[in-house]
Amino acid sequence: MTRANIVRGLLAVAVLALSVLFALTEPAKLGLDLRGGTQIVLETQDTPRAKADAASTDRAREVLERRVNALGVAESSLTRSGERRIIVELPDVQDPARAAETLGRTAQLTAHPLRAHDGGAPRAGERVLPDEQGRPVLLGPAALTGDGIGSADAGSDPQDLAGWYVTVKFRGDGGRAWERLTARAACASGDERRIAFVLDDQVISSPQVAEDVPCRVGITGGSTRITGDFTAARARDLAALIQGGSLPVPVKIIEQRVVGPTLGAEAIEASWRAAVIGVALTGLFIVAVYRLAGLLATVALACYALISYAALVMLGATLTLPGLAGFVLAVGMAIDANVLAFERAREEYRARPRRGVRAALVTGFDRAWSAIADSNVTTLLAAALLFFLASGPVRGFGVTLTIGVIASMISAMVLGRALTETVIGRRAVARRLAATGLGGPGRLRAWLDRRDPDLMRHRRLWLAISALVAVTAVSGIAVRGLDLGVEFTGGRLVEYSTSRPVDIDDARAAVSSAGFPRAVVQTSGTAEITVRTQELTNAEERRIHDALSGPGGTVTKQRDELIGPTLGADLRRQAVIALAVALAAQLAYLAIRFRWTYAAGAVLAMLHDIAIVTGVFAWLGKPIDGIILAALLTIIGYSVNDSVVVFDRVRELRRADPAAPFARIAGRGALQTAPRTVNTGMGALFILTALAVLGGDSLTDFAVALLIGIVVGTYSSVFTATPLAVVLQNRASRHRPGPGGDVPEPAPRASTRLAGGPSR
Repeated sequence: MTRANIVRGLLAVAVLALSVLFALTEPAKLGLDLRGGTQIVLETQDTPRAKADAASTDRAREVLERRVNALGVAESSLTRSGERRIIVELPDVQDPARAAETLGRTAQLTAHPLRAHDGGAPRAGERVLPDEQGRPVLLGPAALTGDGIGSADAGSDPQDLAGWYVTVKFRGDGGRAWERLTARAACASGDERRIAFVLDDQVISSPQVAEDVPCRVGITGGSTRITGDFTAARARDLAALIQGGSLPVPVKIIEQRVVGPTLGAEAIEASWRAAVIGVALTGLFIVAVYRLAGLLATVALACYALISYAALVMLGATLTLPGLAGFVLAVGMAIDANVLAFERAREEYRARPRRGVRAALVTGFDRAWSAIADSNVTTLLAAALLFFLASGPVRGFGVTLTIGVIASMISAMVLGRALTETVIGRRAVARRLAATGLGGPGRLRAWLDRRDPDLMRHRRLWLAISALVAVTAVSGIAVRGLDLGVEFTGGRLVEYSTSRPVDIDDARAAVSSAGFPRAVVQTSGTAEITVRTQELTNAEERRIHDALSGPGGTVTKQRDELIGPTLGADLRRQAVIALAVALAAQLAYLAIRFRWTYAAGAVLAMLHDIAIVTGVFAWLGKPIDGIILAALLTIIGYSVNDSVVVFDRVRELRRADPAAPFARIAGRGALQTAPRTVNTGMGALFILTALAVLGGDSLTDFAVALLIGIVVGTYSSVFTATPLAVVLQNRASRHRPGPGGDVPEPAPRASTRLAGGPSR
């Protein structure tokens, strides 16, 4: 055993030990669909300056969304009900009273110059308020308002006697206003050296400007720190209020109660069975293809699942059913790195059989690293930008995706490599080539080698077929339109009380039988049932009422209100911006690592895949909701990964034979990576088919969207992305010197960086 393999083994054992520790000691946070949570109903109030109507309530809902995110409550649900009410549902909240208090505050934050109160009358624009110690002080006019504040974070320093603090970063003219305010205070003494932070007419902190702050210069750098007698909870609440901003109108808490999960026990159980069956079938498929190497990869796959779950609970991520389905899908796709390495090992052994299967395996992992790194970096770029630029479920998807990518690399390149090299490296095992699964090329590769088709000879035909399919699918959007779900459009919420207790699964079955299988049905309070669905006529509402009377006896309607979208305009706008920036970042990275022609082919093929999936759903009349949004984001990552693997091989072949026609090289690259593409796709298809057939209504559309996306993505990486790259490359080559207008692929350049000076 080599020293490198020993290090990998020790590192793998350490990671697994930590994962087991967190998995056993940290409870999982379940979302509203799996466990339910706390429901808080807020009502906006009129003020002399603003009227509480639908528009101001929607703005208040967006502010509350930011506050909830700052409080660390992921996968929450905020919905406008009627014109003046906001329904806030918080999963797995440990202290609902504190959350309600934080959400209900208006949070008008201002910063004021301060002077001691000598008992005289205040000057014009001044007012008297008690400071945090209860001593009256005179506050000048506000020099800074919440509009100049960009973000706020709570923190602590064990060596700082001040304890917890809140770091505030300014935006716009806020930084300059803060400089002017602190510059004047730095030139004064006594109370006039203090600055008061006022929240809702209460002084929360009035610290002195530090002695080392220059007079007439002030605090520069665009940020500051608020200190005070803060507890950890108080500091986090204050940061959430500042981060969220000021409510446009005050809100009043109308009621607070416990709500049940939006999914029944039967749906959760069916999804769990589907996940187990799908993962088992994937493991059996990999073992059938790669034999002993596949068995060891399946063991590494199980370890990947453990590592990912431990990371999720360690970070406090909220697990929802779509999130768990995506997690299970990631388990199936995590085998990709092993498949890449095994296929390269088969090629290496076929080219140099005398070196032995272990040497081929080592070389396979080494040569597969480039494709694995590039495909995962593009995914991590998108995930990071979704996390930093988006919010709500899109941001949560970024967290889950990041964890999945990092865990898959650890399980494959550390744990899986150490395991396979150790076992297959033994002489007794290595001599049994058929048992290792790496001694032969595989049936698909052998068939392709015999036929050796020139794929890119018909590149214009492939592009024409891709364009025809995409146009046909997208025409469904023009002809039938998109059926946006209640999260995007809003709808109607009706609350019923029943004369006898009703099992929630029976209630869901009754509403589904009335013609509303996608309605959100959940318990509310002690004996109420709420039904949330899209536009509902009075006749349709009566059908739901009558259907519930079967299991519930006498049914009384308690509330009937129109509701706004859960995914508001602000969240949708942030999601679109985050996605656009993520695609631009992927395009730039691929252009640097490969060529701009490769990058354009990969991104255009991905847009082709998304257009087809969306168009098919339009033709089928299926709703586009939050679950489908998660599926589309998954397809984006899968499509780009597939194209990157193909282009990585094309780059390698081109460096080896720069004089060969690019079209021929691109076709060979697509053919040589075909076994990896097919085997990885098959692993994911087993899981998705199980989810589609056995997962129930909740996950059928999610699984169908991903099934279409993976099939189309597998096709497009070979027959859309690669032909596009050939066409673009040939056009670009006409203006470049070299054999046939082509030039060799440039070698990677050493990166250079400029380090900034020390921060002030």
